[in-house]
Amino acid sequence: MVDVVLFHHVLGLTAGVQGLANRLAAGGHTVHTPDLYAGEVATGLEEGFALMNRIGTETIAQRVDSALAGLPRDLVYAGISMGVMTAQRLAQTRPGARGALLYEACVPVTGEWAFGPWPDGVPVQVHGMDDDEFFGHEGDIDAARELVSTVGVDQGELFTYPGNQHLFLDSSLPSFDNEATELVVERSRALLERVGRLGRRPGESEPAVE
Repeated sequence: MVDVVLFHHVLGLTAGVQGLANRLAAGGHTVHTPDLYAGEVATGLEEGFALMNRIGTETIAQRVDSALAGLPRDLVYAGISMGVMTAQRLAQTRPGARGALLYEACVPVTGEWAFGPWPDGVPVQVHGMDDDEFFGHEGDIDAARELVSTVGVDQGELFTYPGNQHLFLDSSLPSFDNEATELVVERSRALLERVGRLGRRPGESEPAVE
């Protein structure tokens, strides 16, 4: 089984984010859901960005570090929309990453926004709606295609779904799409099962807990 850390979207740790975590965990995995807003939840994107800005990036980064301190380094990093920024950064830069699940966003692996090269041997899936104004029309889908082509078909997968909803994985929001979410969960579990079967990379010792 695999440990996953799922970072919430800009609205906060909603019941829908927790619901997605429960669906992933139903495959026998442990899914951790850090609350980077300390209990506050927004009701819309504009309010969510205002809340994020009020809390501040420094405080949010400290909360990320605190959440990781009690977890093993041997993690799959997952994020929804804005949460992808944290998940992808950690998958690319924190030693011990076992995989990444990037939902509804993707950061380029080249250029000024890049976190650096994708690490060898770390599988990644990217999921998003093809007509989503953010994922489909603001460059994320192109970044996902670049990422998948960089890591190769044996390690990278891009899944697109018909529709224009953003945050379609959150069952607490009007944008929720259960049919698409079922496919996302099925495909995500497949990656987690592969990671669980592979275990650590050859020659790698037990990582220390931070």
